[in-house]
Amino acid sequence: MKVEIINKSKHALPAYATNLSAGMDLRANIDEQIVLEPLQRALVPTGLYIALPEGYEAQVRPRSGLAIKKGITVLNSPGTVDADYRGEICVILVNLSSEPFVITDGERIAQMVIARHEQVQWCEVEVLGETERGAGGFGHTGV
Repeated sequence: MKVEIINKSKHALPAYATNLSAGMDLRANIDEQIVLEPLQRALVPTGLYIALPEGYEAQVRPRSGLAIKKGITVLNSPGTVDADYRGEICVILVNLSSEPFVITDGERIAQMVIARHEQVQWCEVEVLGETERGAGGFGHTGV
């Protein structure tokens, strides 16, 4: 699948690390480092602009290494970049650790997954079809 992209960053285009990778790393594109204090959040620019085809979205997700090692995650995970959005892709990061975290230019801050989606047409009904699970949820199995 080909996607148009404008790269105004100082860094290479996002790329898949392996042939089976689902996501591509996004890098911070900043002139000065950002110190993210505990529980602080920041909007971090990437310098990337994309034009996705209709029926696709870009999902911005946390990097597992930053999450487990540093307590840094994407606040609105997954963030959605809609097919009609033409602005810069930015990442909302939050520091859930007890230590300050320094974001430097070029740092891999999140990953982006391109995914197909559908739009629904609602069909209002009075009753939904029965299933074995029914309305059970939120830990109802006791596991």
